[in-house]
Amino acid sequence: MDILSVILIIAGLVLFETITSIDNAIINAEVLSTMSERAKRWFLLWGLLIAVFAVRGLLPWLIVWMSTPALDPVGALFATFSSDPLVIAAIEQSAPVLLIGGGTFLLFLFCHWLFLEDKNFGLKGERYFSTKGVWFFAIVSILLAGIVWFALAKDPLMAFGAVVGSTGFFIVHGFRQNADLAEQQMLHRDGMSDMSKIFYLEVIDATFSIDGVIGAFAFTMAVPLILIGNGIGAFVVRELTIRNIENIKKYRYLKNGAMYSILFLGAIMILDSFGFHIPAYVSPLVTFGVVGFFFAKSLREMPPGERGAAVP
Repeated sequence: MDILSVILIIAGLVLFETITSIDNAIINAEVLSTMSERAKRWFLLWGLLIAVFAVRGLLPWLIVWMSTPALDPVGALFATFSSDPLVIAAIEQSAPVLLIGGGTFLLFLFCHWLFLEDKNFGLKGERYFSTKGVWFFAIVSILLAGIVWFALAKDPLMAFGAVVGSTGFFIVHGFRQNADLAEQQMLHRDGMSDMSKIFYLEVIDATFSIDGVIGAFAFTMAVPLILIGNGIGAFVVRELTIRNIENIKKYRYLKNGAMYSILFLGAIMILDSFGFHIPAYVSPLVTFGVVGFFFAKSLREMPPGERGAAVP
């Protein structure tokens, strides 16, 4: 892996982590506005360390380690940089299972947004899909059945990985729904302590970070690069939380860009798991292209008086 590829992968990871965490940054900013200055400082310092090291740091390493039992913990961390034939063989054997599980998770995530979530309609057809919310369950069920059918012909473990990915989506979705309720309580209950709010913010951050961590495997299987890219992205999100969140809200279609990036990355992961080897530069370039398109669309539809002030 040459230095240009490393830079491109890290840049793509930073952008993807940032764009998928905008909702998280908005929630953080709204809840922080109800907390004392001391609690705010504590969350912005220690919360960042927890977000980077405990969640975005440990989770990708644990995923690689658990999906590759032949490797020890240290081997799982540096596996993709190893020249040991046994390590390379172990990664090649486990990668399709990890990729199909992550790809299924991301496709389900996109479908949920398309059919069931409130959104600014950025493309033709989105409004139509939003009126057919009941289709979500039918679509993802058929999608899972199709993925499992083709995976069984290649490797039963891949089929199991797809089922794990779908299961993971519904578990995370359940936690996220609970987090939404917790956010409303934090904003409207005066008796809630700052420490309780910090705890809930960390839980909410953990649920939002899973999207970025899983999507990161569409960019690379190298855990150190994921740690660097997602870590920088988490820092950017914290900066947005305390400085530019109102300006960020003015870009109406950034969430659309994040979700269409998730769609493409999920498709790339599933194709890769079936042996359609996608070059490493495709995922970063797709992410930059999709997010750039919706950023430009947001800018074009912004009132002229706001364009100069809305600097991310």
